[in-house]
Amino acid sequence: MDDQPSLVFEALADPTRREILRLLSEREMAATDVANAITWIGRTAVSSHLRILRTASLVSERRDGKFRYYSTNPGAAAGVMEFLSEVYRTALDSVEIDASSRAADARGPRTADAG
Repeated sequence: MDDQPSLVFEALADPTRREILRLLSEREMAATDVANAITWIGRTAVSSHLRILRTASLVSERRDGKFRYYSTNPGAAAGVMEFLSEVYRTALDSVEIDASSRAADARGPRTADAG
């Protein structure tokens, strides 16, 4: 796995960062608004979490004067989705083959048409 998906998985491993992403998925927010919404940790910790999310390219930062605004970056998820798709493609194919086989077994043996 290349570095970007690793950064994304590490960033997503933390529940606070997942909550920040959920908030940002609804709308762009100023860093102070994010800190006000995440009440169980301090502002400095929220800033650290936002930095980790930005480093993983999961969020984008826009500066306007002294304010920083954050929004989700959907493109970052593409690499992770591709990785998960590769990992589970074989497993899903196996499940589909197994389900087809079980359905055929349930129908019973085929008999030749009498003609």
